[in-house]
Amino acid sequence: MATIDEERLNLEIRKFLKNVGITSQREIERAVREAAEAGRLPAGGVNARITLEIPELNVTHVIDHHLSVG
Repeated sequence: MATIDEERLNLEIRKFLKNVGITSQREIERAVREAAEAGRLPAGGVNARITLEIPELNVTHVIDHHLSVG
């Protein structure tokens, strides 16, 4: 059985989530701006979904969320 360095694992997860958060926010903002400029932005907002996959651990986790943008 492998040992786990809890502190290192925590730091690695935090780095990963920070990267996900920053890049995802930029992509969402860009897409919303482009849709608004093109007149395609729904008045009621948009639905967002993110899927976390860790193939080696057989993990798939999906999060759905409605973004109110108006």
